[in-house]
Amino acid sequence: MKYQPVIGLEVHIQLKTRTKMFTRAPAAYGFPPNTLADPVVLALPGALPVLNKTALDQVIRAGLMLGCEIAPECRWDRKNYFYPDSPKNYQLTQQAMPICLGGEVEIELPGPARNIQGEHKKIPIDHIHLEEDVGKLNHHATDSLVDFNRAGTPLMELVTKPALHSPDEAHAFLTSLRALMQQAAVSDCDMEKGQMRCDVNVSIRPTGTQTLGTKVEMKNLNSIAYVRDAIAHEIRRQTALLENGGKVTQETRDYDGTTGASQSLRGKEDAHDYRYFPDPDLLPVRVDAEWKQRIAASLPERPFDRQRRLQETYNIPYTLTSVLIWDKQVADYYDCCLRQAAADAPKLAQPLANWIVNDLLRALSEPTEISNLKSEIPSAPSDPSVPSVSNPSDLPLQTRITPENLVALVRLIADGQLTNASAKTVFAQMAATGDAPDALATRLNLKTAPADATELETWCRAAIDGNPKAAAEFRAGKDSAINALKGPVMKSARGKIPPAQVDQALRKLLAGS
Repeated sequence: MKYQPVIGLEVHIQLKTRTKMFTRAPAAYGFPPNTLADPVVLALPGALPVLNKTALDQVIRAGLMLGCEIAPECRWDRKNYFYPDSPKNYQLTQQAMPICLGGEVEIELPGPARNIQGEHKKIPIDHIHLEEDVGKLNHHATDSLVDFNRAGTPLMELVTKPALHSPDEAHAFLTSLRALMQQAAVSDCDMEKGQMRCDVNVSIRPTGTQTLGTKVEMKNLNSIAYVRDAIAHEIRRQTALLENGGKVTQETRDYDGTTGASQSLRGKEDAHDYRYFPDPDLLPVRVDAEWKQRIAASLPERPFDRQRRLQETYNIPYTLTSVLIWDKQVADYYDCCLRQAAADAPKLAQPLANWIVNDLLRALSEPTEISNLKSEIPSAPSDPSVPSVSNPSDLPLQTRITPENLVALVRLIADGQLTNASAKTVFAQMAATGDAPDALATRLNLKTAPADATELETWCRAAIDGNPKAAAEFRAGKDSAINALKGPVMKSARGKIPPAQVDQALRKLLAGS
């Protein structure tokens, strides 16, 4: 019997705020254990929660980015359980009245080949609610120690509909969601720092049926790749159980990404096990239209929307747009180049994309590159009473090459004043000095100049005589064969003559001989 997997995701994302959800203690990563705790975090007698409005702004921002309906009112509930990482013995969350309802995440499944666009789907979201994170248990050989630095950090939980049907869909969902949250400045989504965590619910059912099977929750998935692997493992495990006459039990399982094995942790709890009830210390929050409109006005363009715009407006191929769209700072840099190109944008759009994808990104990976490219991501409101937390990951993308100078370089090539080979030399100097390309090309004596007609003809005849196969192919109708003849001519001219002049001279000789 064939089975169809049915998968739902529960994604926890720490929101980018300077302070915690219900206290002014800093929200940060990498500090000594228990140095970011205060009486509210530690639930000392008399300590009362005070709501962080920036956290609400951020979850509304996430919801609008994902097309959610923002609830006109949300409420806080206590989720009661005993565990050492929660000194209150309950977690403040939104069980009954979440802040965001519905919405969707657009994903792209892998294409039949790496450079071919795949199928796009929209995965529906059930809801997003806001809550506080818990502390972190650190297990050692003979004991376990708890660090409350993470406790109280604003945390949004996104719950999908059971609408995913393969490990690849789950992988694509998390990849797209992470990009959306990063580009909206909702979160850095660094899974190594615990800023994005995912639990999956997996069930299988006979293909063609609609009744959901018994679901199993998989936990401790600390990378997107592990999520995909864990789902594939659980589908195989459940399939083998049913095919051998067994029965799937509702439970929570721990997946080990290094061994590819899982083990049962506990029977799955139901909502009534947590004895939810409204928190008496926090009032409900009402969200009006002005609040939503203010946040909506600052949202960035979604990655796939940007990709469609670039493909439709400038005919940029998928191979380039699929690289440009995922890093907002790179994509914004490209859009700035297009604005600088102005009326020439349709003609220069693809060469600019090529230089960014193939040359600028390589230069940015070199440690010597320093920058003036400024991030357009809005920062959280400053609060002078809160200790400053420096985070290297907040630094913007950096390069000495301004959009204006990159456009100027591409114009020099388009006008025939620089060959591609010479432009590479100029580009390297631009990255090192930040100087304008025209001045560099002049200083380095790299600009092209028309060649003497007699000398050019000599070089062209030598190239034709040296490669009779290419010459014959061109005369037989293969236009691209002329490229094999251009290289020797440009080499003879030391790259100092306009490529268009070489092309014209070669075509004239090939047509007449």
